[in-house]
Amino acid sequence: MDVKGVLGIVSFDGEWITITKKEVGQQQRQFRIRAADVTGTRLKPGTRLFHGYVQFVLPGSAPAPESKGLLAGGRPPMSDPHSLSIRRSANGAAAKLVAAVEQARATP
Repeated sequence: MDVKGVLGIVSFDGEWITITKKEVGQQQRQFRIRAADVTGTRLKPGTRLFHGYVQFVLPGSAPAPESKGLLAGGRPPMSDPHSLSIRRSANGAAAKLVAAVEQARATP
């Protein structure tokens, strides 16, 4: 299950979440998180004016704060390895991915 985001993609294979980011002028970075290690998920749907985001919270760490300002639109900073900005067109796929991660977390 894949969700194409802004400058990246989030994939979930049933056990592992893979976030691949490609920032402008940077090399591609990949972060892997085991679904069983996730303590919470956050989904802010994108709108016509602003991108939304998908964020995964891990034990012992607080969720990255939303950046304030007109250009940030209330998203975590691009440097946060556990989140990815999404367009409005990806809202449905992102909701399905978050539901699948939540279901995987619930099963031992």
